[in-house]
Amino acid sequence: MKKIEAIIKPFKLDDVKEAVTKLGIHGMSVTEIKGFGRQKGHTELYRGAEYVVDFIPKLKIEIVVKDDMLNSAIEAIEGAAKTGKIGDGKIFVLPVEETIRIRTGERGESAL
Repeated sequence: MKKIEAIIKPFKLDDVKEAVTKLGIHGMSVTEIKGFGRQKGHTELYRGAEYVVDFIPKLKIEIVVKDDMLNSAIEAIEGAAKTGKIGDGKIFVLPVEETIRIRTGERGESAL
């Protein structure tokens, strides 16, 4: 099993959710985060004063998938989250040692 962590622009969440749901993936966690990469923030004007916004609002999506679903899940997330502009985000893939469904005690892929 693999855990996919995707950092995306907030307005792309519904597109990403729809794309992974079409693949049969029925669970994800979403966290509101702030960060920066090459985008490096931007300047804004507030009451006549200019200030730098270093951290840009983003969303982190976490999904655990079976190994055979990994590539299709990555392609779905990438396609749905992509705008072609700087700041589209990143996708990280991590190994998952074990999964346990608390309610039933199921383990491994059957717990997904």
